[in-house]
Amino acid sequence: MSSRMPLGLTFFKNERETVDEHLLRNRLHEHGRYEAFIREARHRPPLRAAIVHPCSPEAIRAAVEARDENLLDPLLIGPEAKIHAAADSAQLSLSGIPIEAVEHSHAAAARAVELGASGKVAALMKGSLHSDELIAAVVAASSGLRTERRISHVYAMDIPAYSKPLVITDAAINITPTLEQKRDICQNAIDFLRLMGVDEPRLAVMAAVETVNPKMPSTLDAAALTVMAARGQITGGLVDGPLAFDNAVNLAAAKTKGIVSVVAGRADILLVPDLEAGNMLVKQLMLFAGADGAGLVLGARLPIILTSRADSLRVRLASAALAKLVAERTRGAAAAS
Repeated sequence: MSSRMPLGLTFFKNERETVDEHLLRNRLHEHGRYEAFIREARHRPPLRAAIVHPCSPEAIRAAVEARDENLLDPLLIGPEAKIHAAADSAQLSLSGIPIEAVEHSHAAAARAVELGASGKVAALMKGSLHSDELIAAVVAASSGLRTERRISHVYAMDIPAYSKPLVITDAAINITPTLEQKRDICQNAIDFLRLMGVDEPRLAVMAAVETVNPKMPSTLDAAALTVMAARGQITGGLVDGPLAFDNAVNLAAAKTKGIVSVVAGRADILLVPDLEAGNMLVKQLMLFAGADGAGLVLGARLPIILTSRADSLRVRLASAALAKLVAERTRGAAAAS
């Protein structure tokens, strides 16, 4: 038998190093792009947020961490006994955190939406209920939180190998969006980056290729969205597509393909064709490129934080900080108009 180390292990410094340890050791360059806006958000008054059905240790921990960092002023909504049991399991005190008792997760979502519509909370944060249950309550015809826009999710990615923050949308809410829905998804993402200080975000409409192919509907949508932006149906940003992933984020790849574009090679936003493509892209960047992905749901009358049990503390705080800044700056823009 050969004494050579199996090929799959030669990437690691020794046989006992795990994949996670390898990724941590070889993280390219930690840019720390979240730190600036987390720091800014900490210095503002905490945002009143409804934590919807926080009946797991992870959900309680996320709420307490956001409070301790002066990001959120949490209101816990759910079955009181289960909330206290989750806090006990997490070994965390709920002293000073109010609880609004309801019977189950569906009632928690409905009550959180009611409080949001009446202005008593300025953001919603998902606890241990399913995302679909919370979103269904938000988009219900009678919710008071719907706008004329389709709601959509943005991942604000910190990717060590990319020279600036990158937004990926939509990888969590809209499964197979129509052209009209993609227009709203584009506008939500552009408006989000403008609130975060990017004057004219560059949005790449993604496809497998950078040419229009009638057999590939994603390329037709991309071309249509590009024209819609040129005609003022999408505003505030620069939109181009179809663009493949390489020529959307790599200027050399765009030049090699002969692509003349103000977006190619320097995208701020990637609009993916559907949820499956977006979800796979985000998770690949997280697992193979050491990226972090803070997330928000946009398009409602207030920001919605969708937390995951797998999120690191840094990502949870970044998501809360983004919600806080979006809520404050949206109110400021409305007051100025």
